[in-house]
Order: sequence, then C-alpha cells, then structure tokens
Amino acid sequence: MKYTLLFILLIWNCLLFAQNEKVNNAVDSLLKNKTTTPFNGIIYCVSDENVLLSKVQGFSDFTAKSPLKLTDQFVIGSISKQFTAALILKEYERNNVQLHVPIRWYMPELKQKWADSVTIHQLLTHTHGIVDLDKPSIFPAGTQFNYSQIGYDLLAKIAERATGKKLEILSKELFDKCGMINTLHPASEGIKSLAIGYTEKNEQIEIDINSFQNYPAAGSFISTVEDLARWNACLHGGKVLKKKTLKLMQTPQPGAVRNHPLFGETFYGYGITVAGENEQLQFGQTGFAPGFVSMNYHFPQTKTSLIMLSNVVYGGDDLKKAFEYHLKVLELYQ
Repeated sequence: MKYTLLFILLIWNCLLFAQNEKVNNAVDSLLKNKTTTPFNGIIYCVSDENVLLSKVQGFSDFTAKSPLKLTDQFVIGSISKQFTAALILKEYERNNVQLHVPIRWYMPELKQKWADSVTIHQLLTHTHGIVDLDKPSIFPAGTQFNYSQIGYDLLAKIAERATGKKLEILSKELFDKCGMINTLHPASEGIKSLAIGYTEKNEQIEIDINSFQNYPAAGSFISTVEDLARWNACLHGGKVLKKKTLKLMQTPQPGAVRNHPLFGETFYGYGITVAGENEQLQFGQTGFAPGFVSMNYHFPQTKTSLIMLSNVVYGGDDLKKAFEYHLKVLELYQ
C-alpha cells in the first residue's frame, strides 16, 4: 500500500511537471512574438508556495530604461475590492455591523432616501443603485446589478466608523497579518518601487497621471505579485475570515450577475468573482486603473494562484486589447 501511494504521487508529480513545462513554453512563445504592443509587466504563478512560473519583461520607467523587477509595485485596480470586502466582513464577524441592515444605521448623515434601504450586502454585490452621494439611486436597492466604485468607498467608511481607525491603518493591519510588506493604501508611507503607469495614445505610450483616480477602497491599492500570492494563500486558506464568512465571500450571490466586457456573464461573491465548478473552480478579479492592468485568480482545488501585473495600457478604452495578454495566459490555466 505504501509503495502504491508513492507510485501514484510520483506519477501525479510527473504529470504536473509536464503540464507546467507546457504552460511555461506557451507563455515564452507568447512573450517572444514580434508585435507593436509587447507585454510589459510580470506574470507569476504559484502553487502551495511553489513558484511554477515567473516572467518579468519590460520597463518600470521607459524614460530611464529601468527594467522591471519581481518586487516592483503596481496599482492593482479592482483587485483592491477584496481587501475592503474582507475588512467589512471582519466587522460583521465581530457583530459591529450587519449585512442586511440599512446603512443609515452606520451613516446617519447620509441625505438621500436610499440610505434607508441599501444594505452592506448590496454594497458588496453592486446591487445598490447608488451613483452619487447627493443623487437618488438609479434603481431600487436589490433589484438590479450595476458595477460600482462608490459602493466600496461607502463600505470603507462604515468599517472606519465601526473600528475608529482609518482605512490606511485597517488595511495595514490586514496586510501585516498576511505578511504583505509591499502592499499599501496609496496614502501610506513606504512606497518604495512603484512602477510608472503608461497608456497608449496615438500609437505612443505616455505617462498616465490619473492612476489614482479611483477610490482607494475600490481601485487604488498598491501591491506586488508576491504579495498577492500571499494574500490568496492567507484569505482562501482561512487565515483572514472564519470558514462560514469566507464561504459567503466565495459564493455567487443572488442577482449579482454582470455582463462583463471581457468574460460575458460573470457571477460575483463579496469582492471577488466566482467562476467554474469542481476541479475548475476559480476565485478572483481583474483590475484596471489608468496606466495599469491587473489580474489575480486563485484555483482552490490545486491551491494555485495566477497573477499578472502590467504598467502599460494598450488600446485606451478597448479593454479586450488592454487585457489581451492576461486573457491568453489565463486560458492556459482554465
């Protein structure tokens, strides 16, 4: 029996090695293709702390011709939302907030009527209809889906009220717990090696000065590929939230369905998308900020994380062009 198990393990490891080598070769071919839009960024894949793929290509600063490094920091766009989701869910675990109570309970100063019906659950799932704090909602709470930045800013404010701490401090405590020393709120000190973000305009790449235009809680946190791998292991390994709460985060929520510009019909949990089932289950998020294109997906069955961070946006508003390399590499793992 002992030797049978060892034999099975050996065969399994050989199959994984062969599959990994195949993926590495495919990624190498993709990056070496002659094109006017070469990939500029980092591709990183890790399984249970074993690095399966690590590709660094291009520059962090095109003027100085400074090569990118594995430890360089990037603005990660909507990947930020899962940090905010985890913070508010920790307060839910502490009974400091409730998921299905109107947010007027936590922010009585809000003037619009939607504060009497919108809940934290709806903020987490983009089903609240809020587009501006000083305007009526665009639909009754819970009746539709509208992907939102402002909802996550409200979640951050509620977490701040519940704890008496600023988002910079709350997020740092969370990152410290997961060993993420290079992940920061944009207002924090300690930004050591942030790559410059670029956007293609008139077939030329130019520095984008708007990289931090999104709400920090929704789209402006700074991180690295290694830190995001640590985050996935920490979050999905049950070290951030209790098992029951994590399950809520990882479960597609009723009505939280988006016609995604890249993936079509997409299902949302709390702060992440949920795709596939069984052996192909996938948790994660793409991220877009001016000058930066990001992707972070975790495959729980194999404890594998695929992370891609780029500091050049090709195609402007054409998201399919901006995410061209990200989509092609992701397909290799699905």
